[in-house]
Amino acid sequence: MKICFLGTGTSQGVPIIGCTCPVCTSSDKRDKRLRSSVHIEFNDRSLVIDTGPDFRYQMLRAGVSSLDAILFTHEHKDHVAGLDDIRPFNYLKQQVPDVFCTEAVETALRRDFYYAFDEPKYPGVPEFRIHRIENKPFIYAGETIVPIQVYHHKMPVLGFRIGDFAYITDANYIPEEEFTKLEGLKYFVINALRRTEHISHFSLHQAMEIAQRIAAEQTLLTHISHQLPAHAELSAELPANIQPAHDGLILEL
Repeated sequence: MKICFLGTGTSQGVPIIGCTCPVCTSSDKRDKRLRSSVHIEFNDRSLVIDTGPDFRYQMLRAGVSSLDAILFTHEHKDHVAGLDDIRPFNYLKQQVPDVFCTEAVETALRRDFYYAFDEPKYPGVPEFRIHRIENKPFIYAGETIVPIQVYHHKMPVLGFRIGDFAYITDANYIPEEEFTKLEGLKYFVINALRRTEHISHFSLHQAMEIAQRIAAEQTLLTHISHQLPAHAELSAELPANIQPAHDGLILEL
């Protein structure tokens, strides 16, 4: 399995013209953070977790030429807004991606991308197949995908475990019963927005506490805002087994 971080940032960390913060002015490419998403390849399949507003550029930048499936964590715009940009895969590759999502996400997709569901179908609209999922494991391409129920303030969000890799974004609470799904990981990805506490995101300290409890071989932080320091500085202050991820980082399992 190969994992590529398409984005490790957040809408609260989008660069603003004229901003002089250390991240915006950094020349380190690891500080150029687009909205959080990952691309995963396994068993000759290509899938992404979330399609945010930066989706088209992220896929071009990462050189992804095929897309079989999309897993959605939740329905916020910074995680679904790029779905329209699957159309080149529809047209050039004749691919109709499978979309795995909850009922709440499906409702949002049907609202925001209503034209993809209209009948008769207008030529050229994005095409995808929705598969409703809940907090229960399911099989895709011979691999078990385990949803992980977490909360974004009071909003239900899904993380996902595939093999020894688990990915959680946009959360500030993991129910006790979900921790058993996070045992024995090689790579654990968790959101860490900033140093101070936030109503709906883990702070850096909270993310580190969870990482220490789960004790994966390597924990990687994502959904990082500009309220945390530049990559090199943040990396230097953290232990070797808990590090910030960066756009373009590739993992192999």
